Amino acid sequence: MNKHDFPKIHFYDQDFVDIYNKTWAMLADYWIDPVSGKVAPNGYFLYPEGNKCIIDQFESIFSSFFLVYSNRNYNANQNIDYFYERQEENGAIRWKYDTKTNQPVTSRANPEGIGMPLFAWAEFNLYHKSANKRRIKEIMPKLEKYMAWIDRTFKQPNGLYAVPAAASTMFNAPRDGCFYPIDFNSAMAINASHMSALGDILNDKDLSFQYRRMYFSIKTRINSLMWDNSTGFYHDLDKDEKRLPEKTIAGFWPLLAEIPNADKADQLIAHLNNPSTFGTDHPFPTLSADSFSFKESGEGFCGAVYPAFDFMVIKGLEKYQRYELARECSIRHLYYILEALIPNDPKEKGDLYEAYLPCREGRASMAKDANFPRPHYLITTGLSTIALMIENVIGLSISLPRKTVDWIIPNLEIMGIENLSLKRNLITILSNKSPRGWEIQMESEKLYYFTINILDQKKKTLPIPSGKCSMLIDKL
Repeated sequence: MNKHDFPKIHFYDQDFVDIYNKTWAMLADYWIDPVSGKVAPNGYFLYPEGNKCIIDQFESIFSSFFLVYSNRNYNANQNIDYFYERQEENGAIRWKYDTKTNQPVTSRANPEGIGMPLFAWAEFNLYHKSANKRRIKEIMPKLEKYMAWIDRTFKQPNGLYAVPAAASTMFNAPRDGCFYPIDFNSAMAINASHMSALGDILNDKDLSFQYRRMYFSIKTRINSLMWDNSTGFYHDLDKDEKRLPEKTIAGFWPLLAEIPNADKADQLIAHLNNPSTFGTDHPFPTLSADSFSFKESGEGFCGAVYPAFDFMVIKGLEKYQRYELARECSIRHLYYILEALIPNDPKEKGDLYEAYLPCREGRASMAKDANFPRPHYLITTGLSTIALMIENVIGLSISLPRKTVDWIIPNLEIMGIENLSLKRNLITILSNKSPRGWEIQMESEKLYYFTINILDQKKKTLPIPSGKCSMLIDKL
């Protein structure tokens, strides 16, 4: 493991800083060599259960979104590469493998072992955090073969994809009769649009155009068949293309795919503020609170709050410039995670859990499964305590190839980041109150471009030279 430290964050609420630091500290125990089952820095990021070490496509893709901030202490693409290495002749990549045998793990509910196709989304993010263009060149043929396999195997004459609802990992969500899942189809749109963007990075016009066209074709069908005007929501379809009544968290994937127009997006986002659907105390339940199947105890995907799905919704809000709502929900979500880590009741043992209660603090529960939710579940909770903390609470968005750092500051507070490694360039950005007023102090080893957006009133892009400098916000 590299000896440099993790980036330090500054925030007025020390508990948020502590939970961020604690997550990095706990992570070391989950890098496991599947052969020996022992902790090994060059192993895979796994959650061992009994003598099994299952690697999961959904979680591996999502965990890369916070591992990119580890200052290269952890390899953010190690798990993802495992899946590419298992690609079959026909292009298939399965959703789970047993790392001890390297065999795919399939089930009756999902016989082909199809997972959520989001590799290109993760690769686009990895590129912006590492500027490694060679990697894109190497993995592109694998991603193309994978997309072609999905098309051949699951695409229906109406242009939508029919896969088991289980592919979304929402194992007990009330989705009976689901033939065309809204989340999987949106994920195909997300992947296609990022395949197009990766084509642009490689200056491959044909590739870019091919996937752009695929994206628009899926988008058109989702909007025409899966949107319901009366509920202001996207729904799963049955075999006859009829919309199923349940509103699940799956209906928010279209935001991340930028599928709704402004009007539909307004209606969809309104649900996130509506306490009788998805605006519960702890945002966001995985099932609408007005559903007959909704459980305040969580019961898996009958209402529990899962960090990966919160991350997805919050990244969708960003696509529609709803930064304030994204931040407010990230902070509320983090308070509930904190509550469960440091409970008020001294008799209760605190931890970072896989899932939380939607209407009050505490971990979710499930009548039929005493092991739910899994404790120390960093593989997805790190999305909240690290990625949301940096990107939505502090408000930083970083791109190495563009040499840009964008900082959206919703209100002036003492906060920032110190020693964040940007490819052999450590940067520090802090806002502080000084006798001269609010100032931003910066330090960097190389030049980069800094865009600051304060309270939606001032927006300015400045070249930041190497060395130390500071600027007064009043002077902007």
